[in-house]
Amino acid sequence: MKIVFAALIACFVALSVQAQLTPFELSKDKNYTATYAQVIDYYQKLNKLYPQQMKFINYGTTDVGKPITLVVLSKDKIFDPAVIKKQNKRVLLINNGIHPGEPEGIDASMMLVRDLLKNNTLPKDVVICLIALYNIDGNLNRGLSRVSQNGPSAYGFRGNYRNLDLNRDFIKADSRNALAFTQILTVWKPEIFLDNHTSDGADYQYVMTLIETQKEKQNPILADYTTKTLTPYLYSKMKKSGYEMIPYGAGEEGLPDSGIVSFLETPRFATGFTAQHNIISYITETHMLKPFDKRVYATYDFMQHLIEINQRDANLIGELKRKADEQVANQKTFALGWTVDKSKVDTITFKGYEAGYKTSGVSGLPRLYYDRDKPYTKTIKYYNTYKVTATADKPVAYVIPQAWGKVVDLFKLNGVQMKQLAHDTTLNLQMYYIADLKTPARPFEGHYLHTGVKLNPVDMPVKFYTGDYVVYTNQPINRYIVETLEPQGVDSFFAWNFFDSVLGEKEYFSDYVFEDIAADLLKKDPSIKQKLDDDKAKDPQLANNAGAQLFFVYRNSPYFEKTFMRYPVGRLLTNTKLDLK
Repeated sequence: MKIVFAALIACFVALSVQAQLTPFELSKDKNYTATYAQVIDYYQKLNKLYPQQMKFINYGTTDVGKPITLVVLSKDKIFDPAVIKKQNKRVLLINNGIHPGEPEGIDASMMLVRDLLKNNTLPKDVVICLIALYNIDGNLNRGLSRVSQNGPSAYGFRGNYRNLDLNRDFIKADSRNALAFTQILTVWKPEIFLDNHTSDGADYQYVMTLIETQKEKQNPILADYTTKTLTPYLYSKMKKSGYEMIPYGAGEEGLPDSGIVSFLETPRFATGFTAQHNIISYITETHMLKPFDKRVYATYDFMQHLIEINQRDANLIGELKRKADEQVANQKTFALGWTVDKSKVDTITFKGYEAGYKTSGVSGLPRLYYDRDKPYTKTIKYYNTYKVTATADKPVAYVIPQAWGKVVDLFKLNGVQMKQLAHDTTLNLQMYYIADLKTPARPFEGHYLHTGVKLNPVDMPVKFYTGDYVVYTNQPINRYIVETLEPQGVDSFFAWNFFDSVLGEKEYFSDYVFEDIAADLLKKDPSIKQKLDDDKAKDPQLANNAGAQLFFVYRNSPYFEKTFMRYPVGRLLTNTKLDLK
């Protein structure tokens, strides 16, 4: 009887262990990534085994109608974000499957959660939040689409149900996913964020490359810690794990051995967006041509090392975040655009494969290939310094008309503190007129993204109404406020077409009627006539075009609409006392 009982126990244990293996681990060749249904089913079963230290929380829905599931791990069994912050614990947020064709993080996180719970190795001072699968829509659209990638055997599609690339959507938040992500960010307030990906591009010896928030774009207090301590630690630990890393970047001359340019993640990207919240941020980029199992295990190890140093430096990271928030609240000038500084070049050791050219079987012309039988190690250039191309001094406050509801809604969701005017009032503000901009012929991610924006600032009285919003720039979220509301910003709301209706003229004139009015205006206002004469002398086309001259007079007359090309958000430059709700 004892033998039978022991056999039953052994069988139960074996089945229990088997039940805790992920679909990836159960697959014969380790070339399989879990489906959405399998991911949720796996975490639900784990939750039944470890209900006290693991919690499921659903946030919003994706564009396909499924909730985004946040898996929260807490050693102390506390799952209230406010209490966690009062206990001075850190929060690490990990995102998986934003591009479902790059699924390593999905499978690696399932194993990591299990091992942390089973081995009782959850960190004492860090609460871990994992988005189980972000782009559920794309994951459901399963098949083969990344033709240049080495596995897995099937995977999801890059675009979501609206065919949006969700890693270009964070600042504009067209998708429901982005709204849910922002809610998670503002509720849990993580100090460190990780987004798991797979790279493409050149072939080389590394299984994983890494993107960290560009140091010139990151808050300097946080950048000092990441560049001197956190990032070197991650590189060292990954090398010891057998997954030596290199910075992610494209070849300066087309090939990586000609130089690597560090990646600039603006706020359309996850880490560019989280940087606006003063969060230390990373992107892992495993290499597309390496076997899928190695990519999964490399991602697993990276997350493990990130947890370890988060626990080791928990108090320091919390203090740095507090100081960064305080510094940003008092910061006067904000960068709005960056470009690589080619005058400053570092060097790094790079392990690649020799590139060559052979005859294409398609075109019969020379084609590039990398010869894995010819590995090399050499010192290459590394362009890791960016310079600021545009800045703005923050005003005392921005005034946003309530008519721009999406702006207001996103500000609330991002935790921006706002007040409302208690009465209709006229305010003396600095207003921007859009002097010039460039717009492409075709859309990018559903928008005709404006670039090269030039502004003409004008101090003027403007009527605002009860309920319009006032946003004071004394907040830790100042970077988000300024970078979205300054039109010249690379990922401003204006750049993403939030305010395009102001670019359309609403009134005009009938030529034959306005002729007499215009002639009378030139007689009564010599300054208009002088402007016209000066411009005619400089521009022969204007001098020979009667219609253009008539329009010139119209644009300089009292009849011309003052709101045409006027950006609707005003800048309050003085500490004026306002009557606010």
